[in-house]
Amino acid sequence: MGVGAVREGLRRAVFLDRDGVINRAIVENGKPHPPASLKELEILPGVPKALRALKAAGYLLIVATNQPDVARGILTRQGVEAINAALLAALPLDDILVCYHDNQDHCDCRKPQPGLLLQAADKHKIDLAASFMIGDRWKDIEAGRRAGCRTILVDSDYAEEGLETKPDHRVHTLPEAAAVILAPIPAGERTG
Repeated sequence: MGVGAVREGLRRAVFLDRDGVINRAIVENGKPHPPASLKELEILPGVPKALRALKAAGYLLIVATNQPDVARGILTRQGVEAINAALLAALPLDDILVCYHDNQDHCDCRKPQPGLLLQAADKHKIDLAASFMIGDRWKDIEAGRRAGCRTILVDSDYAEEGLETKPDHRVHTLPEAAAVILAPIPAGERTG
């Protein structure tokens, strides 16, 4: 699939949701939840290899994750940061950006708002149009669309509504998403 040329002076990135994409989400009654502690953290099969392949292809790897359970008093910020530190140590990630707010906070960083992606683009000099957002929920896909990225849904068949924004691609795992991104660009689609 690939994307066209990257604008001069900018880089391309793959934005990744965390829970359900990189690590196993704890699913209860069809709804995904983050791991409550390091003890529950489990990196999904094939993720390290897929991320290494994306990195080798020149993509920055940036996690953009909503963690509203901190605002709800269910998780601590230190607990979330410990999980993020473990992921940074185990995987070739360049950054992890977190929104700790809940819906009623009306912030611009909570997906489906594109704030986390826009912050990362500014911080890391990213060409959003040459980048991808991979997520397992409609909010991830909508945030990617609003930021101008191509989007890939890791379809985990959750019992939730709201996927009105159609992803550019639908897969079942991060390794499948990486294969979509790394597929050769057909000659007729090459630009630049």
